[in-house]
Amino acid sequence: MTQIQVDQHVQVMHDIPELDLHCGDVGRVCSTWFTPTTAYEVEFQRNQPFGCVRALLMPNQIRAHTDMQG
Repeated sequence: MTQIQVDQHVQVMHDIPELDLHCGDVGRVCSTWFTPTTAYEVEFQRNQPFGCVRALLMPNQIRAHTDMQG
């Protein structure tokens, strides 16, 4: 399994209704948290009502998004 890195694009693996995230949504990793367990702060661009949403996600909630350049 490849380690996810800051600035890498990732894809949500399952719906997370409480965060209004859906399976397949793509975001960019902003930071990695290591304590008490590994988690990733991921930014998702939104058209409205706000420009973006940030969420702290666990490794089992995301995977590397290989279809996106950059």
